[in-house]
Amino acid sequence: MQTPRLTSRIIRFGWIGLLVFLLTACHQDMYDQQKYTTYEPSSFFTDGRSSRPNVPGAIPYEVIKTDEFLYTGLVDGKEVDAMPFPVTKDLLLRGQLKYNIYCAVCHGEAGYGASMVAERGGIVPANFHQQRLREAPLSHFFVIITNGVYRGDPNNGGYQSMYSYASRITPEDRWAIAAYIRALQLSQNATIDDVPPAERAKLGN
Repeated sequence: MQTPRLTSRIIRFGWIGLLVFLLTACHQDMYDQQKYTTYEPSSFFTDGRSSRPNVPGAIPYEVIKTDEFLYTGLVDGKEVDAMPFPVTKDLLLRGQLKYNIYCAVCHGEAGYGASMVAERGGIVPANFHQQRLREAPLSHFFVIITNGVYRGDPNNGGYQSMYSYASRITPEDRWAIAAYIRALQLSQNATIDDVPPAERAKLGN
């Protein structure tokens, strides 16, 4: 039968053994990692350098933006009712996809601002079918998606009610969403005269 002193000694040596194992198991691999440090020479490449030159034609992220309208939605500092590229069916489908992912959660699938966020949140999302937004230039929606929305002066008690999606949605997809929002507006404020004659027969009576 083990005595309390013997049991205590076994436990003590067991902890010491575990501590030694933990200290030796991870130290060397983590300390001496298999990687090249900055400017470290390499015998693998013929030029002797471990740091590789950029691929010809590579452009650093967000460094060169030659098309101001594409990236800002502004022409001479003003919003305009235009797109930087043609609006196609594929573009609208892309816009619908991205809208349903990023926008519908607040603004609702039809753009009326009716959503769970609107019901439970303290800020009412914009209704795209109000007259002010129906008359807004198309690039207005791109600008809002890019920069977000501030209520009041952000330096004097104001706050951001919608954050910027610039880091989450590419410029091309932001434009696709803007085009889809305009399509939503037209779909909810159209007359029979707006429907092409070839399509009217499909509507029925």
